[in-house]
Amino acid sequence: MPTTGKKKAAPTRTANTNTNTDSSTNSAARLRTEDPTLPPSKGGSTAKPAAVRDGVGPGAHAVGVDTDLKAANLKHLRRIEGQIRGLAGMVQEDRYCADIITQISAVRESLQTVARNLMRSHLRHCAAKAMHGGGITREAMVDELMELVSKLRT
Repeated sequence: MPTTGKKKAAPTRTANTNTNTDSSTNSAARLRTEDPTLPPSKGGSTAKPAAVRDGVGPGAHAVGVDTDLKAANLKHLRRIEGQIRGLAGMVQEDRYCADIITQISAVRESLQTVARNLMRSHLRHCAAKAMHGGGITREAMVDELMELVSKLRT
């Protein structure tokens, strides 16, 4: 059968084009969902999302910070700052590539230590509180934890 030369029309999109089913996108959308039961705050903007208000998601504050762990993390981060400055100096001085790569590996391991400490604290405090709640807070926390676990694996 000969072709007529007509092109297929591109599918039309409606106003709601969010068809992404990626869990991290859904989690972020869920965290940004406004609570319709709250009145708008001054200035015409709406109140914080329910999940953030309940201590879940970007913008929320940690629940039950362990001061010893916080001090240990800050100590690690100051050491990492020094290691990064040392790496910059090594590159500036044209040091041997294998030595620089070895130092980069040490920095990455130090960062992983801080991340593991933070994850442990997050599970003990923030996640535990959210899991005892219900609804959007629990669902948002599960999505957040899945995303965090995948980030720590790299």
